Amino acid sequence: MKRPKLKKASKRMTCHKRYKIQKKVREHHRKLRKEAKKRGRKKPRKDPGVPNSAPFKEALLREAELRKQQLEELKQQQKLDRQNERNKKRKLETDPDVKLSNTEPVTEVGVTNPKRLYCQELKKVIEASDVVLEVLDARDPLGCRCPQVEEAIIRGGQKKLVLVLNKSDLVPKENLENWLSYLNKELPTVVFKASTQQKDKRKRIKKVKKKAALSKSEVCVGKQGLWKLLEGFQKTSGKAIHVGVIGFPNVGKSSVINSLKQEQICSVGVSMGLTRCMQLVPLDTQITIIDSPCFIVSPLNSAPALALRSPASIEVVRPLEAASAILSQADAQQVVLKFTVPVFTNSLEFFTSFAQRRGLHQKGGSPNVEGAAKVLWSEWTGAFLGYYCHPPASWTPPPHFNESIVTDMKWGFDLEELEKNNAHSIQAIKSPHLASSILFQSSGLTNGVIDEKDIPEELLKQKKQKQEQESYEDVKTDQGIVDEEGDDESLAMSPAEEACETLPEKSRADKQSAPSFVLDKMTEEEDDVYDFSTDYV
Repeated sequence: MKRPKLKKASKRMTCHKRYKIQKKVREHHRKLRKEAKKRGRKKPRKDPGVPNSAPFKEALLREAELRKQQLEELKQQQKLDRQNERNKKRKLETDPDVKLSNTEPVTEVGVTNPKRLYCQELKKVIEASDVVLEVLDARDPLGCRCPQVEEAIIRGGQKKLVLVLNKSDLVPKENLENWLSYLNKELPTVVFKASTQQKDKRKRIKKVKKKAALSKSEVCVGKQGLWKLLEGFQKTSGKAIHVGVIGFPNVGKSSVINSLKQEQICSVGVSMGLTRCMQLVPLDTQITIIDSPCFIVSPLNSAPALALRSPASIEVVRPLEAASAILSQADAQQVVLKFTVPVFTNSLEFFTSFAQRRGLHQKGGSPNVEGAAKVLWSEWTGAFLGYYCHPPASWTPPPHFNESIVTDMKWGFDLEELEKNNAHSIQAIKSPHLASSILFQSSGLTNGVIDEKDIPEELLKQKKQKQEQESYEDVKTDQGIVDEEGDDESLAMSPAEEACETLPEKSRADKQSAPSFVLDKMTEEEDDVYDFSTDYV
């Protein structure tokens, strides 16, 4: 008989074994943390929401809810459109004789084309604004102006238009002063340099020592001048004002708003066209800023204008064509000095040497020319490469401007104070030297699309529908002629032909009176022909 165990087994162990277990546990936890880091954060961070102390809380929540609803409707409509397209293709493949126009065009409930959405949102911003800030890239101010949008603002009534020269730290001071004197003849112009590193309240930020100097990207220049200009106009008008911020992609609209607010409220990034709908940002109780999506570029513009101002990624745009168009407008000698490449005769030769210089190679060691073109395009449209354009020799007012409009646009602003603030901003900016910058030849004003009907895709769609309708009418008239001919032939039919025509009727009658097993045999014989429609069900 086995003796009963009275005491539990001891948990004592040697130190060597205990330390070994602890080490294994630590290694296991480290491995789990590493894998979790690779996978990314599983649990999404809970949205803290709008605090009760924030002004315009109800309006912000309502706006967020509306935006969410619009996005859901847009997704549903896109899904329906894809289904309709699939059904149309199936019908065409199963029966090629089916006419395209028989399927009636479906009326759009939501906006399917993002360009249409941009146009609608831009119109809303212009209508809601009392003052419109057109943000220009100081490297090419004339190329960032859109005459169609400016004309729409003038037609809108008592609205003020102000030009904001952003990225002023990327051009030489002499060039900046020349552009400022040129643009001031037409509209009030503010020299500005947006801060690209704003505090995000959602992220924890480490405390920086007071002695540490701020980097170049953290300093905002021209904020005080713009703020005073808007504040002065608000006092003159005697009411709360809405300020719309508009411009082409990558000119820094959202960065300007973030710099004024001193927070990262609007999303900013390297990719073009991040802002897709209007966004209200209250600066104080009297001034509210409205962020807007970018302008849509007309396809009638020159190749360099399309390469610089199109709200598309370089994967969508052909990189070699876009980069070559930009390179053709730049001074070749200064490009050679800036990128430290040998003298080139054509764009392909430049991209080959540029790829070798940057270490961009394909399999086999050949230089990646397309990758080099993408790098040049991204650097040219980014916020770090310094280049400049010369203003026109003589000032000529655009066709949509005259003297009365110019004086009306300047009314209500303290221009003397603005001039002083601009001079102070130019002194504060650390500009590059003229020798280290690249001279670029501007292609002039860039035409844009403000009306939804003028969007290239919409024009093609309307043209296609018109062609389909015309072809359907032609087919219909042809069918009518064929039917008439058929009636005439039936009238002139001989007795023998009539007898032949009655044979199918007789067979149908036999089929109705036949027993079930005979019917099965007949249907099998009829089904010998392969039915293609079953493949697409």
